[in-house]
Order: sequence, then structure tokens, then C-alpha cells
Amino acid sequence: MYHQLYTQGKYLDNNPTWDVEDSPWKAQEIFKMIEKNDLKITSISEVGCGAGEILNQLYTKMPENVQFSGYEISPQAGKLCRDREKDRLNFYLTDITKDENAFYDLILCIDVVEHIEECFSFLRQISTKSRYQIFHIPLDLSVSSILRVSPILSAREKVGHIHYFSKETALAILKDTGYEIVDWFYTAGAIELAAKSFKTRLAKVPRQLMYALNPNLAVRLMGGYSLMVLTKS
Repeated sequence: MYHQLYTQGKYLDNNPTWDVEDSPWKAQEIFKMIEKNDLKITSISEVGCGAGEILNQLYTKMPENVQFSGYEISPQAGKLCRDREKDRLNFYLTDITKDENAFYDLILCIDVVEHIEECFSFLRQISTKSRYQIFHIPLDLSVSSILRVSPILSAREKVGHIHYFSKETALAILKDTGYEIVDWFYTAGAIELAAKSFKTRLAKVPRQLMYALNPNLAVRLMGGYSLMVLTKS
């Protein structure tokens, strides 16, 4: 059922921009992780690349010897990707786990794991496709989201989140499927991106204040954060 959300056009109906407006921010956070860990890479692939704008943004930031490849199963997203193709930036309308020859220095899996029904087997399969991996995983579980319930249900209905993580369970599922955690940090989408609702705008200041005092407690209590994780397999 959830696979059809992406292949039959409902996701695009729910999200007409495919969140392209968030891509520069996501690309900057990915680039920060790459630079922080001094990764020497010449090939990058993104699994579930959506409209392809994250790769397009990284294309402008990284050296000219880096090759970029995006994989997507949604025909609607595939059409959006075509406008971004260029030398060293290619897109494939296929499941990377079915491509026996695919192997890259770095795989990006940005806001994808929470959408995959069989996420354990998916993670094990893509671990063989690269030396390093960068995951971005929304931390949907917080005291606020559990008490209110509506944020979790909204993410399920609108964008197809069917798994919900805290920092601890996000890191645990990666370890359970054979990844070595190299580095991680929080990303503050609810603060740094344009607010999509009045409640999100209202919560920005208390989120910032609490995060300055105690980052882990702020994430657990108020939510609005994601986890950027560098792994190797």
C-alpha cells in the first residue's frame, strides 16, 4: 500500500513541490558532514532522491571529479529529475537494490528509512552498495508528539512516515543492520526551515532556548529535529 503512495502519484498530490524548497538546507547539512569527516569521495548516489535537487545542490559545492547518481521509484519524481540532469549528474528510475552493479563511495539516504515497509531488509541491502553512507532520519518521537498525537498522524497521512524514531532507536536500527556509526549530529529543520504552520512558528523560540540549554532534552521533549548520521559498512 505505501509503495503505491509513491508510484501512483498520491505523494505528489499531497506534496506538489516534493519539498524541493528544503533541498539547499539538506544539502548544506550533508556537505557539513562530509567536510567534518574529511571524506575523500569521487562518487555519490542518493537513494529515494525525489526531485533530485539535493544532488543538484551538492553538484555545485563539490569538486568537478565527483560523479552523482540519483535513484527513485516514483515516475512522477523521475520526471522532475530530468530537468536537473547534466554532465556528472544522472538519474535512474529504478530500485538501487535491484542494480547488481551499483557501488559508490557514498550513498545518501535522506528522509527515506521512515517510509520503507521492510526497512531492516532495505538497510541490509543498501549496505553493500557503498563504502560510506549518510542517513537523515526525522525524530518523530518526542514527548510533545506523543501527547498531541496529531503530528505523528499527519506525517503518516501526508508524507508516508510509517516508522517513528528517537535518536536512540535510529542509531540502534543502523547498528542492528550492520552499520558502524562514524559520526552524527542533530539537524533543526523546525527552526531553520520556513515554518509550515502557525504552531511550528510559535514553537521556534522555546525550541531554540531549550536546545541551547540541553540539546538532548530539547529533542526528546519538543521534537522538530532530525538526525544526520555518517556510517560505514
